[in-house]
Amino acid sequence: MKEESTAILAAAKRLDDDCVDKILNLLDECFKNKKKLILTGVGKSGIVARKLAATFTSVGLTSIYLNPLDAFHGDLGIVDNEDLCILISNSGETQELIQLIPYLRNKGSIQIGILGKINSTIANQSDLFLDASVDKEVCPLNLAPTASTTVAIAIGDALAVVWMDKRGISRKDFAMNHPAGRLGRELTLKVSDLMKSSDGLNPLSSTSTFYEVISELTRGAIGCCWIKDSYEEAKLIGLITDGDLRRALKKYERANWENLFAEQIMTKDPIVISPDKFAIEAIELMEKNRKKPISLLPVIGENSKFIGILRLHDLIQAGLSD
Repeated sequence: MKEESTAILAAAKRLDDDCVDKILNLLDECFKNKKKLILTGVGKSGIVARKLAATFTSVGLTSIYLNPLDAFHGDLGIVDNEDLCILISNSGETQELIQLIPYLRNKGSIQIGILGKINSTIANQSDLFLDASVDKEVCPLNLAPTASTTVAIAIGDALAVVWMDKRGISRKDFAMNHPAGRLGRELTLKVSDLMKSSDGLNPLSSTSTFYEVISELTRGAIGCCWIKDSYEEAKLIGLITDGDLRRALKKYERANWENLFAEQIMTKDPIVISPDKFAIEAIELMEKNRKKPISLLPVIGENSKFIGILRLHDLIQAGLSD
């Protein structure tokens, strides 16, 4: 590992700033003109090319790995005019890539090499190239691609992250391409995506009886029922949860239960959230804005209209809360 890290450090010192700037500008033009970044290589260099294609795609620059063998049998069709091509080769003499270059050029693409030999055929035929050479592989036979592939990946990764910074790619931009990851879910999922619609929830009034409350809590099976305004029926004025019911049973004598009304049981003016808020904001409301965490949030639309319920259970299922 120390030998490979030393090889990366040496490669970093050799990089030509002007060449790197030109490549970053080409990457930016590729993005702005909605062109593709094509990466290609053979063997272990092909695996590096696949990895870098995945990295660039994940940060917002459409990238594709092109197998040079398949390219001669139809896959050249993925290359369009002004696409940017990165060729990865440790020897700089990979015959499949050398044979491919004229066809890429005929397609109007620009070639960039990430090469282990700067005095090589691919270097001479590339528009730009970066020096990815290493003194030796860390393999005891100095044969298996080890330090060379690590340096190539490091150079590609460096281009990707510096381009991200140059382009101003944000956490939200990144999350849009990673919706299944924790960050992606936090920055893309909204309350409206996870809430339970009010369509199946019958409203109660402030004068609804104790038994009507129990009946609706049981029927709805989501742990709460909502209380409507007497004058604006879609407006929420209170919420009754299973916890509210248990506290009422404890507070009032058994003999008085049948005389209880929703108004005496409900939580008045409960904390609410709008459907366009991010789901992660709902977790913060549930966990931080009360003396005791809450597990249900009424969702309120325009004109204070009740439109649904967001449950902590739904947030947990979506992978947003532990």
